[in-house]
Amino acid sequence: MGNDNLPTRAQVLDAAERIRGLVIETPLRRLRLGDHDVWLKCESLQTGGSFKLRGASNRLALLSEAERRAGVVAFSSGNHAQGVAIAARRLNIPATIVMPADAPAPKVAGTRAQGAEIVFYDRASEDRVAISRALAAERGAVVVPSFDDPHIISGQGTAGLELVAQCPESVRRIVICCGGGGLAAGVALAVPGAEIVVVEPEGWDDMRRSLELGRIVPVVADAPPTACDALQTPVVSPLTFGVLQARGATGVSVSEDDVRAAGRFAWKELDLMVEPGGSAALAAVLAGKVAPGPGTVVMVTGGNMDPATHAAWVA
Repeated sequence: MGNDNLPTRAQVLDAAERIRGLVIETPLRRLRLGDHDVWLKCESLQTGGSFKLRGASNRLALLSEAERRAGVVAFSSGNHAQGVAIAARRLNIPATIVMPADAPAPKVAGTRAQGAEIVFYDRASEDRVAISRALAAERGAVVVPSFDDPHIISGQGTAGLELVAQCPESVRRIVICCGGGGLAAGVALAVPGAEIVVVEPEGWDDMRRSLELGRIVPVVADAPPTACDALQTPVVSPLTFGVLQARGATGVSVSEDDVRAAGRFAWKELDLMVEPGGSAALAAVLAGKVAPGPGTVVMVTGGNMDPATHAAWVA
């Protein structure tokens, strides 16, 4: 895919106008680490518990009247599911969400509470994309991917515009949790002057490896289990990879222990409930895998976790 097909910063600016009033401005909090201030962009406090509402709102707002009547189909382990479900309810659009059978219960409940229909699949043996496309073809619905769509990427990038406006110093580096790379790509477009560092769980760091090799490579077949369900994306897309490669983004990976320590720190020191996948970027900074420096912003991307599970996780 050539660079001419990639989303642009102008599309992020358009998305910001389009979704104004459909998303909230999330706080930017200061954290002192050693000799530096680090800024935390708390998208875990967005409506629906993650940044995903931004991209979903932008994509659904662009549907024609006929497309709105036919509805949408999305596939997600939870955060994109809830983002699409909330946006669809607000716009009176029927929504069907294809979710893994082992998706966290709060994410399933949150999606269902918004009125979406849920279709479960086996993460190990079934293809969620194929299932979604078949459902959409049967119903005449529009598939809304979680990251492989320029309008989703542009919508997620509005978080980048927001954090620049909020930060009292020049933003030099942004550290971002990465599954498919929609948020990272959107923010990279929104803040062209900042260094972009993506963070993934060990064994699921396909974006890091893809950026290093200069071509897309999938997650290895025997990838280890991870608590970061939101970041379990088997392969990134030409759109997200293309944007991040063009921006010279780099990546690091974090261990399960790193992620758990970050979740515990967020809860005990910052009073933030952050799910494992949402704390990966913070984990990288706390574990010393990304050095804090002037103008560093860390994105805290999701907070959807069952209270009992969270209590055990941060104990």
